[in-house]
Amino acid sequence: MRLSVQTAPFDLGAEANAFAAAQTTAGAVVTFTGIVRDNGGTLSAMEIEHYPGMTERAIAAIMEEAIRRWSLADALVIHRHGRLAAQEPIMMVATAAPHRADAFAAAEFLMDYLKSRAPFWKKEIGADGAAWVAAKDEDEAALTRW
Repeated sequence: MRLSVQTAPFDLGAEANAFAAAQTTAGAVVTFTGIVRDNGGTLSAMEIEHYPGMTERAIAAIMEEAIRRWSLADALVIHRHGRLAAQEPIMMVATAAPHRADAFAAAEFLMDYLKSRAPFWKKEIGADGAAWVAAKDEDEAALTRW
C-alpha cells in the first residue's frame, strides 16, 4: 500500500506501470486518474488545502478498509494539493486484486471516499473571483452503495 499527498505533479504512465510491475499475485489492476475540470471555461486554477498528518491518516484508514473488504493485493492513492491549473491531474487511485470485479469495486470505493470524505478543501479561482467548492448531493449519495 502506498499513499502520497503531494504538491508535485505525477506521471500517470510511470506510476501505473510501476504499480502493475510490482504485482506478483494479482490478476487485475485498475487505475483511475481525476483531473481538474473546467466546466464553464473560466477556471484559472483550483487551490486544494489539507491538514498534513490528518489527511494521510484518514486516507490510509480507508485504504486499509478497501484492502480488507476486497482482498486486494495492493492499493495506491496519490492526491495533490496546492495550486493546480485546469486539466492537470489531481489524483490517482490504483488497485490490484486476484480478479477484476474486486479491483474495480475497490477503486470505485476509494474514489467515492476521496471525493466525499477525504479532508481536502477546494477553492476554484476564475475570472469572477474565488469560491470554495461545496459538497454535492450526488457525491454523498454515491457513498450509500458501500
